[in-house]
Amino acid sequence: MSGRARLALTAAAATLMASCALLPLVSPRTWMFQAAFLVAIQTGVGAAARRVPLARPLTVAAQALVTLLMLTVVFARGHAVAGLIPGPDTFRYFADLLQQGSEDVSRYAIPAPLSDGIRLMLVGGVLVVGLIVDTLAVTFRSAAPAGLPLLALYSVAAGLSDEPTDWLWFLVAAAGYLLLLLAEGRDRLSQWGRVFGGVSRVPGGQESGAVAPVRTGRRIGFAVLSVALFVPFVMPSIQGGLLDGTGNGVGVGAGNGGTISAVNPLVSLRDSLNVDEDRQVLSVRTSTADVSDLYLRIVSLDDFDGTTWKPAQRHITGVPDTFPTPAGLGGDIKRATVRTTISAADWYAQDWLPMPYPPSGVKIAGTWRYEPVGMTLVGDHGQNTRGETYQVTSLDVQPTAEQLAAAPEPTAAMKKEYTKVPSSLPSVVARTAQDVTAGATNHYEEAVKLQDYFAVNGGFQYDTQVQVGRGEGAIANFLKQKRGFCVHFSFAMATMARTLGIPARVAVGFAPGTPQADGTVSVGLKDAHAWPELYFEGVGWTRFEPTPTRGTTPSYTVSDSPGSSVPDQAVPSTGASAAPSASASASESCTAQQRKLDGCASPSAAGAVTDGDGGGTSLRWPLGALGGIAVVALLLSPMLWRQRVRAKRLGSYARTEEGIAAHTLAVWLELIDTAWDFGILPDESQTPRGTAARIVRLGRLDPVSAASAHRVADAVEQVLYAPLSRLTPGIADDVRRVAVGLDGPASGLTHFRALLLPRSAVRVVWAMSAGWARLRGRVAAYRPTLRKPSGQQG
Repeated sequence: MSGRARLALTAAAATLMASCALLPLVSPRTWMFQAAFLVAIQTGVGAAARRVPLARPLTVAAQALVTLLMLTVVFARGHAVAGLIPGPDTFRYFADLLQQGSEDVSRYAIPAPLSDGIRLMLVGGVLVVGLIVDTLAVTFRSAAPAGLPLLALYSVAAGLSDEPTDWLWFLVAAAGYLLLLLAEGRDRLSQWGRVFGGVSRVPGGQESGAVAPVRTGRRIGFAVLSVALFVPFVMPSIQGGLLDGTGNGVGVGAGNGGTISAVNPLVSLRDSLNVDEDRQVLSVRTSTADVSDLYLRIVSLDDFDGTTWKPAQRHITGVPDTFPTPAGLGGDIKRATVRTTISAADWYAQDWLPMPYPPSGVKIAGTWRYEPVGMTLVGDHGQNTRGETYQVTSLDVQPTAEQLAAAPEPTAAMKKEYTKVPSSLPSVVARTAQDVTAGATNHYEEAVKLQDYFAVNGGFQYDTQVQVGRGEGAIANFLKQKRGFCVHFSFAMATMARTLGIPARVAVGFAPGTPQADGTVSVGLKDAHAWPELYFEGVGWTRFEPTPTRGTTPSYTVSDSPGSSVPDQAVPSTGASAAPSASASASESCTAQQRKLDGCASPSAAGAVTDGDGGGTSLRWPLGALGGIAVVALLLSPMLWRQRVRAKRLGSYARTEEGIAAHTLAVWLELIDTAWDFGILPDESQTPRGTAARIVRLGRLDPVSAASAHRVADAVEQVLYAPLSRLTPGIADDVRRVAVGLDGPASGLTHFRALLLPRSAVRVVWAMSAGWARLRGRVAAYRPTLRKPSGQQG
């Protein structure tokens, strides 16, 4: 094994050893086997590219391309052309997975479950670091700086983990880096001897100013290891999720300002609903007699980009003693004050504070910030709900159907911000909204018709296993399949409401829980829910419930639609006390226990509103096919170029002395390149006769092929040294016989490589480099002629 190959293997091993520091962060740890396998392939591609040899940038590009293809096959095969070639949908899926992974990281305590998003972050991160380390240490032969990406990989793990045995992982990572430095020093010294100073030469004729590489590497290594030891001590330990509040974009300081760019909480909803055991999340004690309408709202999603709903970036402030009146709520709307005490489980670490909406005051310890637009509280600097008990004063807003129907048009600012839909939204969504609400005379009637369409008379079924695709067409798919769960229903209704000019957003939180004998309400994981909120001027943001068998239908949404099966009593539990039956649904009788057993499973935050039949489907496959053809053409280009060059060299020629000489030299070059393709590197120091003998010996040619090689060498010597060039008949056929002779004893892998990845194809790169140098020389020579002589007028 060559020194360069050993260095490449050591670089891969150093990357994997540093990656071991990530093992305590997730469970199970099987992702490491997958990462090791992919890093091995990545390293092998780099070794093959350097063996050709390819230029350094092309080597890195080849490794990056193979890395992308591997990630596509492993994580996004169903979104790639022919399951291999990445296209636009592949990159959108990668973005969705990365977003899901970042949300999972924020959600879970260590060790987090190995979701697809976290697995992509881990495996993809290791591959990226592995590519950087291989590029620095092997391709560019500078192992000392390669410690920086290794340090970054270890520091991320050290900053997140709080295990007493973390120092063991540091020793493993440090050992990998030191092995890399030693391997590079050994490789340098074995090839060039000790370098004490001055300029040395490296393979390829390039100059290197490396001075005492081993000593320099040790110094840099010592500095890097010192930083690695120091970083875990200065980085704060992470409590709760894998990222604290600052990781979620929460502003720092005294709480008087800052912004929040929140993560999408739908992943928490999904994971909560997919658990096997319905654990209690919150224990609630409230002053209201009817708990059937006690929704606990966590956050609102008001930014819809056609792919997903998510919280918009908002300004945050300190928590006020008394919250302002909710936006749009008029003085003539009946309301009551409700006081609620909420206790969170000691394992439930939520960055957002679950509260009844709209809140008018909160008493809670810890570091919290207030977002005025959504009237929500979010933890700062790692603050979360784990084990917290807090009191919330809220308003029970009780509008009537008449007040909602008489609501004036929303303000221009409200419509501008909350009725936006992307142009890529399939037209069937808006068309369906128009058909469903036909005959409505105001926005309230349109909203009720939309709710009834989903919950009662549209033929929709509650299904936690349905798949509606990904992308802008997912809502269109949901409307076609008519099967889904709370995320699908809320997203679809909010989107359709926006197409009708009704300001809409999606709320995420908990549906009413199960009343207990001691007067409290138990809210479990399976009570997690999503619902739409529509804005009516004079009333404000108003809850609707389009999901069948989930939650409770608001009392102010009595339908006037012909043929509607909505009962006169819109809320089954109206007038009831805190009895277990208070959680029944308006659209279908369903006890709280049944609701918990059914759940509202969501496959992913982005999956609820992504892909399908709409928006650009007609162009997707042609573009994907063109992309696939381009990739195949790129992969076959070395073989095609080589065949074209071979045909030109061995083809026709001018019957002049110059033509005979040029043809003979071209045939000789083809003989050298053919041997090169089979692994016999050119040696320009040899004479033609010595070169032929070397090809015969290394290629293990049979007597017939050996005689052909020597005839071509004799022809070249005659052209080079004889006073008059004369034609040697049949030398083109001699080269073809040599090629057959080289292919005979070669292995299958050597034959495959000589055909598809011929080493001599590197001459294209050399030719491009020489052409670029000539062009620069011509430009430099031509530039002075463009200057005007001194004093010449224009």
